[in-house]
Amino acid sequence: MPRKKPAEEAKKGAPEWMTTYGDMVTLLLCFFVLLFAFSEIDVRKLDAFIQSFQGAVGVLEAGRTIEPSEILSEAELDDLTLQELQELEDFRRLQERLAEFLEERDMQADVLVTLETRGLVLRFQDNVLFDSGRSEIKTDSLEILDFVGMVIREPEFYDKFVRIEGHTDTDPLRPGARYETNWELSVARAANVVRYMIEELNVEPVRFSASGYGEYHPVAPNDTAENKSKNRRVDIVILRSEFTATSR
Repeated sequence: MPRKKPAEEAKKGAPEWMTTYGDMVTLLLCFFVLLFAFSEIDVRKLDAFIQSFQGAVGVLEAGRTIEPSEILSEAELDDLTLQELQELEDFRRLQERLAEFLEERDMQADVLVTLETRGLVLRFQDNVLFDSGRSEIKTDSLEILDFVGMVIREPEFYDKFVRIEGHTDTDPLRPGARYETNWELSVARAANVVRYMIEELNVEPVRFSASGYGEYHPVAPNDTAENKSKNRRVDIVILRSEFTATSR
């Protein structure tokens, strides 16, 4: 009787192809780990990307985003954090609110609202706040100051510092005037705006600084009556957070 061949025993363990496959996956994993190790994640740029995406789909109020060249260059915008971009967006919305307020009262030519690198600037032209040579705030200009005081107490701006800057032209003050120099007049005007904000509008005193520059920070040459009127001004500057340290 012929002898039966013994049944072939099944090999124990994983199939042989699994070993090759496992080696390949391990090598791929090492490759991607090396790629990750050589790369550098820029968290600030990631934040900026997220912010721009949110604005594009309207997650931020009004669906607005800050455009390059409005305030900062595209390269500078790329270096801003999410918090800094949100701050700029808050300033942009405030600029629109103030512009609307001024337009309703036909004051666009009297008060200029601009966004600068340091923050939002409200420029009160010529004799909007004060009569010539005087430092007492005019009664008919209190409405705009009241509006400014209200908005800077809102949650988006309650932690922002505010700088009040007084400026004059080069014309000397008339004999017998209360102030002998343009320096003193510009300082007194800035101080009185600060005092009104604190005493009448209950804005925290610690947020303010007052500066008088006299005739030495002109925005136009003092060679014509029109240019001199541009230099006679008071600026209210709501500062961005990164400029807070220099405002103290």
